[in-house]
Amino acid sequence: MRYAGSNVLIFAFSIYLFFAGHNNPGGGFIGGLMTASALLLLYLAFDIQSIKKALAFNYVNIIAIGLIISLVTGMVSMFLGSAFLNQYDQYVQLPLFGEVHLTTAVPFDLGIYLAVVAVALVIILAIGEDA
Repeated sequence: MRYAGSNVLIFAFSIYLFFAGHNNPGGGFIGGLMTASALLLLYLAFDIQSIKKALAFNYVNIIAIGLIISLVTGMVSMFLGSAFLNQYDQYVQLPLFGEVHLTTAVPFDLGIYLAVVAVALVIILAIGEDA
């Protein structure tokens, strides 16, 4: 692949932004935009049909999955007697990783991440296929 190095770098940075987002600037939205830009580079480097064969995803379904994940994450706090989207966090001890900080912001950000990647690619591919 001609542009594999830059795509891997952009994708790795988007994953970093995703996981840094619940305590620092970043999160699902900016991580999703960075991932969409890495995938867009693939579409620019190769033709659309080749990438559609390699990445055979239905992006409309991914939008729905992301929105459902975010909505369910917000509703869990309601079932626990708190406000919608109330955040919970806990430190747990894992055998290989030591003390890990778990929050409910991560699954919410995952849903936003999936929705943003899919929406961006649906819009860009719709514009690209019209030409």
